[in-house]
Amino acid sequence: MSKFDTRGAIALYNMDCWGDGYFTINPSGNITVLPTRDPSCQIDLYELVNEARHRGLSLPLVIRFQDLLRDRVETIQRSFILAIEEAGYRNTYRGVFPIKVNQLREVVEEILDAGAPFHVGLEAGSKSELMAALAIHTDPESLVICNGYKDREFIRTALLGRKLGKRVIIVVEKLEELYQVLQLSKEMSVEPYIGMRVRLQSKGAGKWATSGGTNAKFGLSTADLVVACDTLNSVGQSDIFKLLHFHVGSQVPDIGTIKRAIREAARFYSKLQKMGYDLTYLDVGGGLGVDYDGSKTTFNSSTNYTLNEYTRDIVHNIMEVCDSEGVEHPIIVSESGRATVAHHSVLIVEAFGSIEKNARDPVRRVSAEDPKLVEEILEIRDNLSQKNRLESLHNAQQIHERAQAMFDLGLLELRPKAKIETVYWGIASAIVEAFRGIRYVPEEVKEIENILGDQFICNFSVFQSLLDHWALGQLFPVLPIHRLNELPERNGTLVDITCDSDGRVDKFIDLQDVKETLSMHRFRPGEPYFLGFFLVGAYQDIMGGLHNLFGRVNEIHVFMDEDEERGYYIEEILPGSTVGQVLFLTQWDVNELIRRMKTQTDAAIKSDKLKPNEGMRLLNEYEKGFSSYTYLKFENGIF
Repeated sequence: MSKFDTRGAIALYNMDCWGDGYFTINPSGNITVLPTRDPSCQIDLYELVNEARHRGLSLPLVIRFQDLLRDRVETIQRSFILAIEEAGYRNTYRGVFPIKVNQLREVVEEILDAGAPFHVGLEAGSKSELMAALAIHTDPESLVICNGYKDREFIRTALLGRKLGKRVIIVVEKLEELYQVLQLSKEMSVEPYIGMRVRLQSKGAGKWATSGGTNAKFGLSTADLVVACDTLNSVGQSDIFKLLHFHVGSQVPDIGTIKRAIREAARFYSKLQKMGYDLTYLDVGGGLGVDYDGSKTTFNSSTNYTLNEYTRDIVHNIMEVCDSEGVEHPIIVSESGRATVAHHSVLIVEAFGSIEKNARDPVRRVSAEDPKLVEEILEIRDNLSQKNRLESLHNAQQIHERAQAMFDLGLLELRPKAKIETVYWGIASAIVEAFRGIRYVPEEVKEIENILGDQFICNFSVFQSLLDHWALGQLFPVLPIHRLNELPERNGTLVDITCDSDGRVDKFIDLQDVKETLSMHRFRPGEPYFLGFFLVGAYQDIMGGLHNLFGRVNEIHVFMDEDEERGYYIEEILPGSTVGQVLFLTQWDVNELIRRMKTQTDAAIKSDKLKPNEGMRLLNEYEKGFSSYTYLKFENGIF
């Protein structure tokens, strides 16, 4: 590539495909965020990160764009509304946000506020989530749906919501729950609203396929559903059965899976209606995917459908089945959590070093002490050409292997071994460049290219901030947030600061396949180099672990404001976990730790190992450490 500009960067990182209109690159080479997809309202991400740093916030840093979150809520609601209008569907739509996808208070509050005109409700899958949902829910028209296994306390709390006049629907996952709901509602003198989750034959696809199908963890079989209906009839309460629910899994990549499940569920709904159950709602669950890699395929990290296709297919298939059965159209409910929150959150990390295979200072000549292997590999390097590039690779590999074997036997010293390795990686790098741009590249050359990739050392924890990547292989778009008007001349992987070899990111999005390296710029010591992980707003905030006791990261919430000089302002700063906080979570008593260190310091002073002033100074530094950020701190890329 002779010339590289921002258009080249957008194409290189496939930003137009996965960005969905929310992200682009400005002429300065910085990523900009368009929270409402309006080109006239852009936020320079690099400038925003620097502003946060000037306010004393260290990286890693999570940035939430609240206006983008609102746009996602409104976009999903309007897509359903448009699909209903176009199809002539004879009912309406009610969205609910599943709190498990992102339980953070300001996220949930923003979703409810943006969704108020559409009566967006909440879904809770645990007692803790339900306690929060009931308190924050104020719209009598919106729903609170209770999924997951339930005990008596869970059910009583849900029935309290019914006492307050809320549309709380208790979804029955197993028959025992139905019996408890009937008993407790009688004790509390309140009419419950019941939903039933049915296990469909249709099975999901992708990483979460086991959420659906006949072996799913939750829900009633057809036989159990009939027993539940008979139970309601026997106690004269068939009218409390309000909702039919199903779920085929999160991040469903194939629209065909969704279509089959919708039709099967609509058939269940229609048959129940014809049996005399006046159901109101058909809940299609979650599953609306996010196209993380932008490939528009059935790959696990993509989707082969758009939001509008998804909503049209749901509306059309429910309508067609209900019309064929001669029953009324239900109110459609969906629990699209991932598609609501994924885009609004960006994780920024700092690379503070790199490990390169090929040295910048090449070996010039053979010394008198060098063995013949050094001379042989230098000869291969000096005679390397387009015609013999593959043969040269094989010969260099043979010498490299022989050198290692000799070293293992004690027959090769360190200096010549270092020379052979330096020359070998230089040859390998030159051969990779010789194949660049050629239609066919041998697999062995591709493997060498991946091995040659730099390792960029980044100040964050994969286990805390990108758990889905580590545990499930979920791909996220990742790229530098600045210098994107420069050609990224290096390929590399990202390693975190945890003491674990799994703490790395070595799988990256690509239109054709999964890449094992990412295009990056050469690291410049003393200069900050910031990388952004995008579309991380779903699940990653809440599922992170405390591996190595790295806690929650610093966080800022950003709002657009045309009256501000830069068009935005930082509305809230949420400090990340301190050392003392994460120690407390793992049963360490900070005061006890300080007491023990004081005892040891006093003993060191008495034995003349430390001067009194030095001992007190060191103890003071130790105590201050408990209030520090758990991650590394840098000043312009320097410790």
